[in-house]
Amino acid sequence: MTALARSIFKSILLILNILIFNNILAQTVPTNTAEKNDVRDSISITKDSLGIKKDTIIPKEQLEDVVKMKAEYKTSSSISNKQTTLQKNAQIIYQDMQIDADYIRFEWETGKVYARGEQDKNGKIITPAVATQGGKKFEYSEVIYNIKTKQAIAFNARTEESEGVIVAQKTKKYNDSVFVMSRAMYTTDEYFLKKKDSLADYHMSARMIKLLKGKDNAQIVTGPIQMYIEQVPTPLILPFAILPFSDKRSAGILIPSFGERQDVGFFLNGLGYYQPIGDHFDLKILADLYTKGSWNLKPELNYLKKYRYSGNFAADYGYTVRGIKGLDDYSRTKTFRIAWRHSQDSKANPYFTFNASVDIVSSKFYNNTVNNNYIFNQNVLNTQQTSRVNVTKRFLNLPLTISASMAYSQNFATGLTDLRLPDMTVAINQFYLFKPKTGVRTGLLENINVNTGLAFSNYVTTTEDQLFKKGMWEDLKTGAKNNISMSTNTTLAKYFTFTISANADNVITTKTLEKKYNPITNLVEDNFVNGIAGYSTFSASTSLQTVLYGQKNFSKTSPIVAIRHMITPSMSFNYSPDFGDRSWGYFKNYSNARGEMTPYSIFEQGIYGAPTSGLTQSVGFNINNNLEMKVRSKSDSTGVKKVKIFENLNVTGNYNFAAERNKWSVFTVNGQSSFFNNKLNVNTSLTLEPYRIAFTDGSDIGVRTEDFGHFSLQGFNLQLSYPMSEAIFGKKEELSKKYKKKGEIRNENYFFDDDNYSHYTPTWTLNVNANYAYTRSLSRLPTKTATLGLDGSIKLTPYWNINGSTNYDIEQKALGYTRLGFARDQRSFTITFNWVPFGQYKVYDFFIGIKANILKDAVKYKERSFTQPNSTF
Repeated sequence: MTALARSIFKSILLILNILIFNNILAQTVPTNTAEKNDVRDSISITKDSLGIKKDTIIPKEQLEDVVKMKAEYKTSSSISNKQTTLQKNAQIIYQDMQIDADYIRFEWETGKVYARGEQDKNGKIITPAVATQGGKKFEYSEVIYNIKTKQAIAFNARTEESEGVIVAQKTKKYNDSVFVMSRAMYTTDEYFLKKKDSLADYHMSARMIKLLKGKDNAQIVTGPIQMYIEQVPTPLILPFAILPFSDKRSAGILIPSFGERQDVGFFLNGLGYYQPIGDHFDLKILADLYTKGSWNLKPELNYLKKYRYSGNFAADYGYTVRGIKGLDDYSRTKTFRIAWRHSQDSKANPYFTFNASVDIVSSKFYNNTVNNNYIFNQNVLNTQQTSRVNVTKRFLNLPLTISASMAYSQNFATGLTDLRLPDMTVAINQFYLFKPKTGVRTGLLENINVNTGLAFSNYVTTTEDQLFKKGMWEDLKTGAKNNISMSTNTTLAKYFTFTISANADNVITTKTLEKKYNPITNLVEDNFVNGIAGYSTFSASTSLQTVLYGQKNFSKTSPIVAIRHMITPSMSFNYSPDFGDRSWGYFKNYSNARGEMTPYSIFEQGIYGAPTSGLTQSVGFNINNNLEMKVRSKSDSTGVKKVKIFENLNVTGNYNFAAERNKWSVFTVNGQSSFFNNKLNVNTSLTLEPYRIAFTDGSDIGVRTEDFGHFSLQGFNLQLSYPMSEAIFGKKEELSKKYKKKGEIRNENYFFDDDNYSHYTPTWTLNVNANYAYTRSLSRLPTKTATLGLDGSIKLTPYWNINGSTNYDIEQKALGYTRLGFARDQRSFTITFNWVPFGQYKVYDFFIGIKANILKDAVKYKERSFTQPNSTF
């Protein structure tokens, strides 16, 4: 048995040696047949494979799964080196990690995988190795991956994350959540991401980048980072950056624009930080910094509750420094601004609405602003500004509407402020006194409708330094007003509309006026006396209106088909008592400098005005004209085109029978129309004085005489606007039909002719506005203003845009506010340059904005326009 056992044991050893030797030969010697037929070997290595004891192959750790390998050209294993080598289209798969490369080496004992991309004859990587894990791809020149610890070191790695890509000289993977990269660059350039371009149009470069990946999001954390544009470094350097890749809002740095302003120096505008707060709020803190010492701080809190309301709070606070300290031209001015916008969703509550538009600034804010957005948006030209808060309550079962409002109006020219705190109105919905049960109203009686309401108001005019101080409260005017109006109408003789209306006002105030001439100062002094007083006024009117049509038809050979004239004449009679009569008690007299008794109303300058003096029994007329014609047109599908001559030409005037002198009023003519296919809009108004104006020596203010018929021009206004574009020259040429070849020049799409010259049809717009105003009234010398304004843009190429605006004062022969802007769309970012070359503020502003959605919070960017005053990057 011993000899038999020894013989069997030797035979088994021999068979094992033969099998192992044959197996080694099969894997180390390639055959032409295998290469031609693309035979791929698959090797599964487990802890018992190759007949090696597990303590020998994996002394410390065990593999948790099967390792799958294959290669197109060569697969070999070495027992002595304890490794497997794969060449040409090699692949190794372990759990969720798959590595594809030109060359792969797997070490059995350590679990390390070395992979390398395809090399050319000079040893340069021409096709990278690719690792795929969790559905994401990573590209490398070389990578060492440990399938046991799942750690890796990669060289020249390209990592795609969301809409961006990171390229690093060296990348170390600690686990599936943490990657550390040295000498790395990050970009969101779509062409570079899709490998349409070998160079990114922009990137951000950092010495060290850490990529942190979570279950649903990821983020990049860097040290000092610098922006490069077309491989050229820019001065945009940050000490650190956190770039989140998530659909949720994330905190981030707000990158500024930079430039120079003549009066305050070089600047950074809009540098700051963005911080979301919960699901409904976010906070921005911005700063404007200037080299000559000016600064401005601007916090802004935005809030939003879907389907309910949205709004924001904003403030500006800073100092504007001009000149050199110690010299006469030195100044340091404090400025502030408080703004609040609140808008309620129309569907939130149909019976209760609350809206606010508050924008309160210091009186010298726009003259001393350091936020250049106010210059580019022309806010610095504002002469007045109004803020308002409105609350409205309606009722389901009551015909009531209650409204309350607060208003704050600033006049920057006078420095005065009007404050209404608050105004409240209770309005009764319109109702019909004799409404028929059938719902169809006919005749004067059934059409009588009534509108009534009650208003309360508190009003004061003050200066900025007196706001909410004792003096302001002493000047505060308080009052209430009730208004009742009734009207009715009916049709007479089929063609006439007859209307009767009456109106009554009842007013209560807490202050009345007392005028007195002061011989020492030679001035008339106004003194307000505290005490409740009131007045009532009423008036009535009737009117008769109809519509007349006239049409002239032309022959079939005429280019004009027809002309139609529509006239809407109306006559009215108005009656109002003489509330200046002493019996009403609304008027008093004071003795002027010549001792003459001069009447005045004790309610003058009151919160609801004053009653009118003089009996009114006047007849008024109004003639409205509409003139149109139809012309033959080959371009119109109907063969006829309508042309407007006058959309509206209105003539009005009245004659007061009860007036002691100057019974005729001035005559006004208003016209509005559009020409050239409704492109040219024309608005005009004309005022004619029917009486002769007499002037005395040394006086520039005339007096109306009783000499009727000497019509003179007292006022004239003409406004023209004409929007133009390239379409004005006819139908745009279709390049696709003219040129057969289409291609790109630096990623811009063009058509090419037979000589390979590129062609692109620029698009442009130009808005021309002209205004002329002539005002004379009773003055000897008229006042004239004439301005011409231009506002347009031109798109030179698909990605180059130039825009600007200017206006010219024809009377003063001087250019007004002028702005010029350039914009360049560089695929993944936008460059804008804005310039105001002259005027009070000479400034230029340069801005770079990244457009990628994943950076919309981290590196804040909005596409800037002159209708977005606070857009930031």
